[in-house]
Amino acid sequence: MAIVTGASRGIGLAIAERLVERGAKVCVTARKPGPLQEAVKELGGAGHAIAVSGKSDDPAHQEEAVARTVEAFGRLDLLVNNTGINPVHGPMLDIDDAAAAKILAVNVLAPLAWIRRARDAWMGEHGGAVVNVASVAGIQASSGIGLYGVSKAALMHLTVQLAADLGPGIRVNAVAPAVVKTRFATAMYEGREEEAATRYPMKRLGVPEDIAGAVAFLLSDEANWITGQTLVVDGGLTITGGV
Repeated sequence: MAIVTGASRGIGLAIAERLVERGAKVCVTARKPGPLQEAVKELGGAGHAIAVSGKSDDPAHQEEAVARTVEAFGRLDLLVNNTGINPVHGPMLDIDDAAAAKILAVNVLAPLAWIRRARDAWMGEHGGAVVNVASVAGIQASSGIGLYGVSKAALMHLTVQLAADLGPGIRVNAVAPAVVKTRFATAMYEGREEEAATRYPMKRLGVPEDIAGAVAFLLSDEANWITGQTLVVDGGLTITGGV
């Protein structure tokens, strides 16, 4: 049984759909209740999914989501930290302190807190698997989204550290997508998708299903000897030196 944060649409919803297809029951979270209820319908209704709305970095929301998942499904085996924000665009030194703190709170400290709560509620005693959704922006310099990249680099190292700390019972891995066609990434390709895709050896941008398949694999028993790794899912972008 799983929690997927930031799952009312885009990558998070695609991950939840893939997990439901594989037999899991899923708690999906996001800020707005309306889109979350629509997501539950897409996932097959109350027999397959529940929704808990709230801000990912809110401790009360984290506690409620974990408690309701264990109450509804009897266990919590899988956690996907998908929520991420990038509220500003431009030179990193021009970002004000409040915005910088918020990016780090949501993209780094919130995943740490979710993992702690999952460990305490179920995984610490019974085992489990975690996947953090990072970004190729955390691997190379990325114009205009520098602090977002810093936060994702931190998330990838958090993945390594927690894999070492929580093994063998809890596996912790990450995926690092390039540009995926979602509302979140619209500014990266809108109106110039064909041009943007030329930088990729695969000659297309990603779609949510590309990431969902990688996440589902890392959560599955097929990946039982994989922990502390970041799987780059980028259509070959980073092998050409581009981000």
